[in-house]
Amino acid sequence: MDADARRPPPSPARAIWLMTRMRLARQRNQLGNAFVRKTKKPRAGGGKRKSMWIMSAMVAALTLFVLLTMSRMALLNMQCRLVAGGACAQAVGAGHELDLNRAVRDLHAAAFDPALLGGLSMALTALFAIAVLLPLAGKELATPDWDLEWLVTLPVARSTLLWGRLVERSASNLPGLFALFPAYAMIAWYSGYRWSAAPIALLATALLLPLAALLHTLTDTGVRLWLATAQLRNLQALLSLCSAPLLYMVFALAMPGASTFVMDWARGFPAWGQWLPPGVLLQAIQAPDLGRCAALAALLVVQLVTLLWLGVALMRRQLRHGVVGSGVRESGRAPVAAAAGGSQQELRWRLPLSPVMRRELRLLARDRNFLVQTLVLPVVLVGSQLVFNGKVDTIAHFGDMPTVAAAIAFGIGVYVLMLSAFQTLNNEGSALWLLYTVPQSVERVLKEKARLWSVLALIYPLAVGALTLATAPAPTWQMLVLLLIVLAGIPIYSTIAVALGVFACDPTAVEVHRRIRPTYSYLYLLLAGFYTWSIYTSVWSQKLVVMVLSAALALALWQKARDALPYLLDPHAAPPARVSAADGLIAATGFFIAQALIALLLMTGQPQPSLPAQTMAFGIAGLLVYALMRLIYWRSKTTGVPVIVRGTSWWPSLKVAALPAALACAVALAYLHALKLWQVPLPATPGLADALPHARLWMAALAVVSAPLCEEFIFRGLIYGGLRRSLPAWQAIAASAAIFAVVHPPLSMLPVFVLGCCAAWTYERSKTLLAPMLVHAAYNMALLAVQ
Repeated sequence: MDADARRPPPSPARAIWLMTRMRLARQRNQLGNAFVRKTKKPRAGGGKRKSMWIMSAMVAALTLFVLLTMSRMALLNMQCRLVAGGACAQAVGAGHELDLNRAVRDLHAAAFDPALLGGLSMALTALFAIAVLLPLAGKELATPDWDLEWLVTLPVARSTLLWGRLVERSASNLPGLFALFPAYAMIAWYSGYRWSAAPIALLATALLLPLAALLHTLTDTGVRLWLATAQLRNLQALLSLCSAPLLYMVFALAMPGASTFVMDWARGFPAWGQWLPPGVLLQAIQAPDLGRCAALAALLVVQLVTLLWLGVALMRRQLRHGVVGSGVRESGRAPVAAAAGGSQQELRWRLPLSPVMRRELRLLARDRNFLVQTLVLPVVLVGSQLVFNGKVDTIAHFGDMPTVAAAIAFGIGVYVLMLSAFQTLNNEGSALWLLYTVPQSVERVLKEKARLWSVLALIYPLAVGALTLATAPAPTWQMLVLLLIVLAGIPIYSTIAVALGVFACDPTAVEVHRRIRPTYSYLYLLLAGFYTWSIYTSVWSQKLVVMVLSAALALALWQKARDALPYLLDPHAAPPARVSAADGLIAATGFFIAQALIALLLMTGQPQPSLPAQTMAFGIAGLLVYALMRLIYWRSKTTGVPVIVRGTSWWPSLKVAALPAALACAVALAYLHALKLWQVPLPATPGLADALPHARLWMAALAVVSAPLCEEFIFRGLIYGGLRRSLPAWQAIAASAAIFAVVHPPLSMLPVFVLGCCAAWTYERSKTLLAPMLVHAAYNMALLAVQ
């Protein structure tokens, strides 16, 4: 103890380094366990292997690529729109389409035009503001605890503490890095620096991030000292609303069809804006000679040193009376008043809502930041896209563009769900363990929350639908179909959001920001983008396929989430390995991809694969998927793995399969007869069997042997077997049959759906795959005999 007491305090450099390391560790946790951590004592089926660093790296690389592309498009677009004497602008003025190649040649031919420098200065200033606003609008601002209150207890000087705060926030400002680096990288690239553009952009970003950290810290410190916690939440909500339009304004510069007023702003940006630090960096990169670059660099250094010194002096004045935030010293009268009116408010929600739903609404009403982000921010996001992309006038013409209106309606609903249902477990915070003590299962609580948020999210699509009908010359069937697709998609993606929220939530994390893994939010948006194909496509079968596969994915993810719920609060335990519907969907995807690749290898220069090639590709892909899945199940000691036959007797399987096989064949033959009566043309298969020796044998091998063996393992053994763990038999039968039907041609979906129901029923009765294989083989044999 005496030795520790005599230990000298850390030097200013070491203190700043320790603060920065601590902040970067928190940043790593916020990204969602960026490094693999292996548990030493796994229990209950194996430890949780946290290898999120691979997905995080992929998402970061994809995000950087998208931002670099948008920065390039913005630079070229402004070259065409702002530089009157350029070849690209002259071509556009002559009525030609926008030619970005001409803009590239203009940029390489000479230094940037002054008009372009002014527009770029506006864009860089906006990006710098985003680098300040996005970290400031984070959840750290509204938390009751202020880390500066305990940082001042460290044995370091006040000035060292403040400089360390600037350094740590500069090093951990990922939004600022992703905002500024791509823009400066593209500017340096087209300024002729080529492969030196990346280090130049990193240097420029590193010079500006301390200024962003200074503005962040000045604002954060000031409002912490002056505002209460409730007011801080309101401010956070306001900042999140302000940053969204600013983002879309910058994005609009990259859109060739963006609103003209955005370019007018860039054209009219004041000249003094080029002498702000972002503009000075731009001029330094564009400097024609070394002397000019050195002069601009010296000016930039003077600006940075002066602003940082003045900022730290102002922060010292802010903290002259001590570091005690008013946000944690709130009056106790407001909660009492709220409690007094709580009983009256509760009566309003008692009739139609469950206690869980009433609690969720009460929390929503109390947390204004959550209320704004959930119900207001989605409208701001979509509205900003319409305004800055020049589509605001389309609102009055929704009736003439029902597809656009449906996409906007679904987009708003998806944003609402991502900001609400996706955060279901994360919003419980450290009180999540209470859900495990209430007299109903956590799964049921999550179901009620998913239903509540789907109902709230449906308000916006219904409002957009009403606006579409009001502006339409006359209602059409297309409007009704699109509205039904959107209304069906909201409950599906509410389920997906809650399920992904379970995987994204880490309730054992100490840091607040670490309790949610942002990678899953990007995955959710990617899946939602897949569903929008059902809105835009004009082929009814594709609409059906997307809807059915999305619903199947929702069921599979919900099942995975349900399995994980009992182990959510244990950092070392994971659910035991069992066959799930997600395994079947993954196996089906791998089967179709492997089949296509093998058929491509066997084509041997032909325009399409021959019948033997298709048969071999089908069989080889099926064997590969079967062997791989069995290997995975064997290594993970998975239970519930489907078996083909038990024992040596085939008679029980034949007995169970007889009646379903007869029913499936009868429906298929009746369906073919109906198609002939209605004179529906059947799809031709040229090149498959024409002039091919033993064509009938190849067809029989494909339809009677390969298809039943491969498809029944996937669709009945894995998909139906997985769904059966979570659903009653008839629901699992219908769902697996629907998935089986949509992967077949549209004309055969109806009889294939009946086949899927019959095969799943036989699997339910026999518990082996032999019986549904026999049903499938009999069905295909009957069709071959008739055709």
